[in-house]
Amino acid sequence: MRPPTFRVPLGSPLQLLLLVCSFALVAYAGVRLLKDDWLAVALWFVGAALLHDLVLLPLYSLLDRALRAGAAARWTLYVRVPAVLSGLALLVWCPLILGLSADGYRSATGLDPDVFLPRWLLITAVLFGGSALLLVLRLRRATKDRSPAVH
Repeated sequence: MRPPTFRVPLGSPLQLLLLVCSFALVAYAGVRLLKDDWLAVALWFVGAALLHDLVLLPLYSLLDRALRAGAAARWTLYVRVPAVLSGLALLVWCPLILGLSADGYRSATGLDPDVFLPRWLLITAVLFGGSALLLVLRLRRATKDRSPAVH
């Protein structure tokens, strides 16, 4: 019996080239980002990781479990997708949605920052409304496809 050999799984040359290019891009961005105030950036990354791992992950895991326990399993996707997209939009534009950087935004762009909260709420409503519409259409099609004996 031959001993097992260890083989490093390498991708195609194109995959390796893309991997090297992505590492080079990350290194360039890291050098540019850390050039001025590296301590504040490092603290921000550590704080963001701790906030996510210790607060946000347990919170949305608990919400997801509650959703799965309270609803049929096939319906959870119709709540998860709009919730994740809305949460991502909130995460990206949180300072503007909550008005935390309104003065800086106004002075930098000359535009009114008060439109971000209503627009985020509108986007969230459209996402959940579209998801509810898709669910209704799916349920309606499922009842049409059933045989008359099941009704």
